[in-house]
Amino acid sequence: MSGLKLDEKDLEILRILQENSKISSKDIGRKIGSPIPTVYAKIKRMENLGIIKEYKTILDSKKLGKGTTAFIFVSFEYRPPGTENTLDQREIAKKIAKFPEVQELHVITGDWDILIKVKAKDVDDVGKFVLDKLRKIEGIEKTLSCMVYDVIKESLDISL
Repeated sequence: MSGLKLDEKDLEILRILQENSKISSKDIGRKIGSPIPTVYAKIKRMENLGIIKEYKTILDSKKLGKGTTAFIFVSFEYRPPGTENTLDQREIAKKIAKFPEVQELHVITGDWDILIKVKAKDVDDVGKFVLDKLRKIEGIEKTLSCMVYDVIKESLDISL
């Protein structure tokens, strides 16, 4: 965290906010033994520093008809056949990230170049995403889809 100094109270606040981002500064202050203005100032500081990026509501994908999760590995072609221009992997990744089915996208090392997490209605919808959207992007060489059978842990929390 080059240059960012967090004290134990900051870390306690972050732990509490990860559990419940709707909790009031008053309730946080009560839990950690700090006055409300101090808690509020610490939260604002961490927001301004970008430590706290945003607040989100976590939805139940199954209850919303998006109960199928897939991880898709993508192999990227830097210079498609018949072209002299090289493609920019980050630009391709940004195009893919704009699809509403894409929940996460990571540029990775190894045999594959990109890893995508997709939420969809069912296996057919995952297939439509791969065939009708993903594989039509210039530079996508091949894909490997892995369907999720069961989710044991899914979290955005960071251990502090």
